[in-house]
Amino acid sequence: MTLIIVIAILAIIVLWMISVQRNLVSKEEICKNSLSQIGVQQASRWDALKALAEMTKSYSDYEYKTITDVIAQRKTITGASSVADANEQEKLMSTAMNHINVVAEQYPQLKASDTYVKTMDSINTYENQVRMSRMVFNDSVTSYNRVVRQFPSSIVAGILGFAVKDYLVENAGKSEMPSMKI
Repeated sequence: MTLIIVIAILAIIVLWMISVQRNLVSKEEICKNSLSQIGVQQASRWDALKALAEMTKSYSDYEYKTITDVIAQRKTITGASSVADANEQEKLMSTAMNHINVVAEQYPQLKASDTYVKTMDSINTYENQVRMSRMVFNDSVTSYNRVVRQFPSSIVAGILGFAVKDYLVENAGKSEMPSMKI
């Protein structure tokens, strides 16, 4: 009888561990997917920035080269990327936007161009989508981290190598970035 009780208890523990592991994997995949979505939105912003860079070419070769040099540093953000990778891409985009804004201020005819206005509108749209994707990612990380850190699931997380994930942080310099509104 004791053997049956021990086997039943072990079976319950194993089933519970399997359940916790499946929950952790599910939440980790949601985090990866959320980070991947940020990459998709950033790629759209990079494409729009590239179009703006092309528009600046006829106004300032130096700024065009500077902007294309920044764009060349672009990396694709995927579910396997790190939070630092996503934050670095945000910094690069801010740098590129700063250069584009400098050119637009120096050349009012560029700023008045319909194509420029439409492209800036699309960048603003992509910026909002990235912001929303970042919020979804941080919410997903909160849910995942809660399971990793709470007892007793933290025991299974530790045994299976699940670690707390980092949050995306807002670029401190972003608040000082010039307005993209026309």
